[in-house]
Amino acid sequence: MKLAAVTDWLADAGLRGLSLDDIVDGFARRLNEAGVPVARVFAGMNTLHPMVRARALIWDRVAGLTTRFEFRHADIDAPVIRESPFAPMLLHGIFERRYDLTSPKPEHEVPVFEELRAAGMTEWLGRVFQFGKLAPQVGGPTDVERVDELWLVCSFTTDRPGGFADGHVAALRELSPVFALAAKATTMRLVHEGLLAAYLGQDPATRILAGTVQRGEVQGVEAVLFFTDLRGFTALADTLPGRDLIGLLDDCFDCMVRPVVARGGEVLKFLGDGLLAIFRIEDRPRAETCAAALEAAKEALALMTSLAGARRRRSLPTPDLDIALHVGDVNYGNVGADARLDFTVIGPAVNEASRIERLCDALGRHLLVSQSFARAADASRHELVSLGRHRLRGVREETELFGLA
Repeated sequence: MKLAAVTDWLADAGLRGLSLDDIVDGFARRLNEAGVPVARVFAGMNTLHPMVRARALIWDRVAGLTTRFEFRHADIDAPVIRESPFAPMLLHGIFERRYDLTSPKPEHEVPVFEELRAAGMTEWLGRVFQFGKLAPQVGGPTDVERVDELWLVCSFTTDRPGGFADGHVAALRELSPVFALAAKATTMRLVHEGLLAAYLGQDPATRILAGTVQRGEVQGVEAVLFFTDLRGFTALADTLPGRDLIGLLDDCFDCMVRPVVARGGEVLKFLGDGLLAIFRIEDRPRAETCAAALEAAKEALALMTSLAGARRRRSLPTPDLDIALHVGDVNYGNVGADARLDFTVIGPAVNEASRIERLCDALGRHLLVSQSFARAADASRHELVSLGRHRLRGVREETELFGLA
């Protein structure tokens, strides 16, 4: 296979949006078919995700794609990052490095080179490709990377006696920029989708990237509304330092969000010290959807109890969590102004859920569910007890509310 054919394939793969897995696998196999003896390929890229720092994968000539990595921001000081051969390259702006794995082993060798040497590899070639600046830099570079740049790192390792020949290195230098461009074409969409999902939720992110972007483009759905608020948080906000307050709020939101997402719910927005989430009934039977929402609520309350206990042992205050569950029809889609849209749900059911939650304190409960929820929750009805009829602000008729039995 000629190098031009590999270039053509990479360009086509990038245009068609093949997955990074397919691009790495196809590129590595075609390199060998073109006479470039690559036994192992590593590719990694940083992201804009607020939780995930970088993702990487390894291709092996015998086993194919064998390993995938995901590094969180907290992993930046982990040895696997600090001792990577790419760390000094990113830090000092070095875009290519060759390493002879048959040379005498130094006293302190990078762990991955020790691993490759033990596997019989003879040479490692690493490349760094910058994808351009995101914005004017704020702060400064970290010890490993600049915070205002996206990049792709890749390495090619051979087990050929004597390492790569000059022609092999020339071919890798010619082809790897095209590989990086093809990888960028497909991974940038994943970067943007991950960023949108982190701020908007997975379903809104998918819909927006699919073209659901026009203002007023909404659809009616029946859903379980999951509405929460932190009781006593406003008073705490007046006494805690800003950083401590944000840390507490993040811990509380973690208690609320994890159970919702784990059971198929979608967090639509954070409302100061509360949130609004939905479990769409169209995805599964009504009783099953209600059961999932109720389990999410119970777990969220249990997690908050554990958090409060841990903080109490350090003499730190913690707000209480109040949750309202309601079933109703809502309009789901784009709402806002020309220059700023929000993907959310609106309708009377949303207002009713909010007003039910406000009764938690008065009724001495941390979880209240509506009459419509209780009727729909056939599988969970035995867990609920009536708390009588109550008037919701703005609602003409009194409605029966329920709590955990």
